[in-house]
Amino acid sequence: MNTKSNIVILGDYECALRRFSQWENLEQRANLTFHHEPLRDEALYEAVKDADAIAIVRDRAPFNEAMIARLPKLKFLMFTGERNGTLDAAALIARNIPIACSPGGPSKETTAELTWALILGASKRLIEEHKLIASGGWRDELSVLPMLSGQRLGIMGLGAIGSRVARVGHAFGMEVVTWSPRMTPERAAAENATSVSLDELLSTSKVVTMHLVAGPGTKGIISADQLALMRADSILVNTSRSALINMTDLSAALKKGCPGQAAIDVFDIEPLPKDDPLRNTPNLLTTPHLGFIAEPIFEAFSKGITQTLEAWLDQKPVPHPFKI
Repeated sequence: MNTKSNIVILGDYECALRRFSQWENLEQRANLTFHHEPLRDEALYEAVKDADAIAIVRDRAPFNEAMIARLPKLKFLMFTGERNGTLDAAALIARNIPIACSPGGPSKETTAELTWALILGASKRLIEEHKLIASGGWRDELSVLPMLSGQRLGIMGLGAIGSRVARVGHAFGMEVVTWSPRMTPERAAAENATSVSLDELLSTSKVVTMHLVAGPGTKGIISADQLALMRADSILVNTSRSALINMTDLSAALKKGCPGQAAIDVFDIEPLPKDDPLRNTPNLLTTPHLGFIAEPIFEAFSKGITQTLEAWLDQKPVPHPFKI
């Protein structure tokens, strides 16, 4: 009789978890199943209906109260990183199902790097210039490009990521201004930035980059009215959460040319549907949510999952219990 626990790993889109930790012990002690494709609704239920334990990469598999209620065998759930916006933790706690998370690795550093990759890629038209070369061309009339030095960089949110972005902006010779719901002149000054109103930031900045937590006070904070304030030559960058922007309004604004460009790493539905118009929206540079996709982060994820699941199987305290 097979008495092994059934453990299901969800959201390993990159097929990366096995590369960065030792899974042999878990495979000997449990029935281990990896899912590399996005799963929702009934497909998700079919994948986890017999699971004793579930491990999720970030928030790639949504578990609401109704889904949790359909999983009577579930005894333990964990996710990687520090937050999960698609998990009804209260529903798990109500059933006395323990929850754990894992270290997230240097995601703040990698997100700041990607932010600047997008800013530079958009401002220097790297995709368009590459296509020009690939098609047999050379420079054209659009190859005379603006500089970032001397321009205003508007940072929405000056936390761990925003402050890193600010320091690079200073290195490029940009003037840094900032806004957030709780920003103070003193906090801004600590990063050599100036605290301004949101309207001023949007209307005067060459680059507007978003580094806010998506919550009740910030969801949809950028919509048609705010986009209309932006400069015609500006670039709007979002490597934070798609919920901060009304994406339908952004698509319409880009077609009107205000802002002039956007560079986006996060979307309302991920992976982005193949027929989504954002895939071919003019003046929009997109990346497939790469902010945290880096080897050191997936090493932290993978080791966090194996160490946590081994502790759970051993009925020992898990390394990083999650509390609401």
